[in-house]
Amino acid sequence: MRIGIDARMYDESGIGRYLRNLISHLGKLDKHNSYFVLLQEKNIHIKLPKNFSKIKANFGWYGLKEQWELPGILSKLNLDVVHYPHFNVPLLYSGKFVVTIHDLIHQHFTDQETSTKRELVQKIKKYGYKKVFNFAVNKSQKIITPTISIKNQLIKEWSINSEKIKATHEAVEDELIKLVAKNNSAVLVTGSYLFYVGNAHPHKNLEKLITVFRQLRLTHPELQLVLSGKENYFWRRVQKLVQDDAIQGVVFTGFITDEQMATLYKNALAFVFPSLEEGFGIPLLEAMAFGCPVVASNIPVIKEVGEDAVFYFDPKDEIEMRGKLLQVIENSRLRKVLTDRGLKHYKKFSWENLAQQTLEVYKQCA
Repeated sequence: MRIGIDARMYDESGIGRYLRNLISHLGKLDKHNSYFVLLQEKNIHIKLPKNFSKIKANFGWYGLKEQWELPGILSKLNLDVVHYPHFNVPLLYSGKFVVTIHDLIHQHFTDQETSTKRELVQKIKKYGYKKVFNFAVNKSQKIITPTISIKNQLIKEWSINSEKIKATHEAVEDELIKLVAKNNSAVLVTGSYLFYVGNAHPHKNLEKLITVFRQLRLTHPELQLVLSGKENYFWRRVQKLVQDDAIQGVVFTGFITDEQMATLYKNALAFVFPSLEEGFGIPLLEAMAFGCPVVASNIPVIKEVGEDAVFYFDPKDEIEMRGKLLQVIENSRLRKVLTDRGLKHYKKFSWENLAQQTLEVYKQCA
């Protein structure tokens, strides 16, 4: 087979991580098929196996160039199937393709909540988004989702045949696992703290977490809440909330390295994940790998990924969230149970399995 992979997002965080691990593990297990990996110029230097060819596609995503230039590049390659890691597929390409739909968050939250664009620009963007998304899910030969929960959302909300969708669970990155056994050498915070890492978009529900944390400080004044993520508009909005309300004990680290993240996981009382919606939730498994107890929302995606290795709460119920966090903070035996379960549970997930399942999807399409 001649397989194309649109990897222009190769060095991005979420989808980039998915691409890096998928390509790496496909290279290890498949020496027979020919792969054509589309990359931006800044990533054209990456090393790939002999049966992987690098194709320059030096333009971004969600733009007109993507729609006009990508079909021409793909058509010249005479591919049996193309894999798009996101819904932004070119409408003018007529070949067979697979698309990965990571979540439906943008469809479930208002434009004002998820974007900084002006209203007119946002309306145009929303129209284009719907058109392209509709094309992606209806014209694709197969759809890949990170969880059964997202698969079920597509079936319910977009009337997609269940047989068309394959759920492939993600995993902790191999490079991150190597840090589990290393000594803590990048200490950013001392003392007792709860930890969160990720973005600060509204669906992450950080305002509710901060409100609950403020209440926890009344009985545990030494407790800290460490929030990590690359600074942007949404993080600045959260920071302003903390400053305006003069909330003590909240630590904003900004962007952190893998080494710093590993240390924060290892030393935290617990990792807190209060999301209202997710596609998978990689940080859950990362925390488990580093022996950090996980306290998280009881939404379907997280329950699918976390099973019995997570202590759950209703993310919309402040009283329940505070109660569950208090139990974990005050009960070392409970933390030990969650840690032990997590250390076993995260090993059920592997990028090797994801790559194998994805290769089977390619074979079904070609």
